[in-house]
This record gives sequence, C-alpha cells and structure tokens, in this order.
Amino acid sequence: MSNPSAGTPSKAKAGSSQPSEASFKRKRGVFQKDLQHMMYGFGDDANPFPETVTLVEDIVVEYVTDLAHKAQDIGSKRGKLSVEDFLYLIRKDTPKLNRCTELLSMQEELKQARKAFEVDEEKLATLE
Repeated sequence: MSNPSAGTPSKAKAGSSQPSEASFKRKRGVFQKDLQHMMYGFGDDANPFPETVTLVEDIVVEYVTDLAHKAQDIGSKRGKLSVEDFLYLIRKDTPKLNRCTELLSMQEELKQARKAFEVDEEKLATLE
C-alpha cells in the first residue's frame, strides 16, 4: 500500500511559520453539523452524504489554515497578527472583502451598543 500524499511535495516552505502536515492532527467532524446546514441552505439535500460533508470540511479547514498561515507570515514582519493582515490577503476577492468589512462594522456597532447599555445600567443603579 502506498500513501497518496507521500509523493506530493509539501506546501510548507523552508523557513516559513507553516508547520508540516504531519506535525499536527486535527479533530475530524467538528464542523459536520454546521456544514450540513450550510450545504442545505445553498441547495443541497437536507441530509447530504457523509463523504461529501467530510470533503467540504477538509477543503474549508485547509483554506482557513492556509489563510491563517499566510496572515501570520505577513504579521510576523511587524511582530503581531492583526485583522488588516487577513483583509490584505482577501483584497482581490471583492465579495469576501465586502462581507468581512460589513461584519467588522457590525461588530463595532454591537460593541458600542453594549457599552452604551452598560453605561445606562450603571446610571440607573446609582439613581436608586
């Protein structure tokens, strides 16, 4: 028996911060339920084949891991990792960039609303 991944060159570059695939193991199936719901939302069957969900999970995890490693490489030049590193990496993918900036602005709005709510709560507590 041969290992199908043994003949393929590793994506990790010498001197980069990317660990080799053999240096870590991840839990499989962590995102299965969420991916099933997302796949159904995008038009798949309500109960897709487990092999399909596993394949989609592998693709998503690989993409996110690769993006995080690239952002880490960019951030290491400045000494820290920031949101701007991720935005820089997706700058050419306009839909992703727009969605990310929308989510970041909503996060900031929620943070401000929580802060205002806490201040109002403190004022009510001092009045009583």
